[in-house]
Amino acid sequence: MRTAARAVLAIVLLAATALPGAGAAGSSARAAARADLPAAITTSEGTWDWPATGLVVVPYRAPAHAYGAGHRGIDILASHDTVVAPDDGVVRFAGTVVDRPLLTIDHGAGLVSTLEPVRTDLAPGAVVRRGEAVGHLAAGGHARPGALHLGAREDGEYLNPLLLLDEVPRAILLPCC
Repeated sequence: MRTAARAVLAIVLLAATALPGAGAAGSSARAAARADLPAAITTSEGTWDWPATGLVVVPYRAPAHAYGAGHRGIDILASHDTVVAPDDGVVRFAGTVVDRPLLTIDHGAGLVSTLEPVRTDLAPGAVVRRGEAVGHLAAGGHARPGALHLGAREDGEYLNPLLLLDEVPRAILLPCC
């Protein structure tokens, strides 16, 4: 049920032009559940900042089942190569998986973000703050060159990162001819 409700909300968010605080749902519950993290990282409001500035070029596509095909995140065509932490957290993994460098940040309350391809000097256990530079866009993986893949999981279940991001960017219509 929770996944179905999130899928409907994601469709609404994609159709909207600008929703201030779009990711705020459930923020107080997440903030309250952050007691297991060091005090230095428990001050965030619960909505994520965009880890890179740019357009979403590949949307989230939920798989039909746990092992089915899909796109478990969004790809952002970054306007620069600096990647920032979407929220306060602790680095849980920084390294290469197959052909892509990636960074995983635990934000508490079962919420985890994955950023790829990102090269970083951070090590597991490093505390990061929302909006702090955590690495640079690299090459590798499925994302097209210049794009950052942002994945999100809550209690091990993938969800659309747009549900967590603060303020969905306003749609821009381009001339067709």
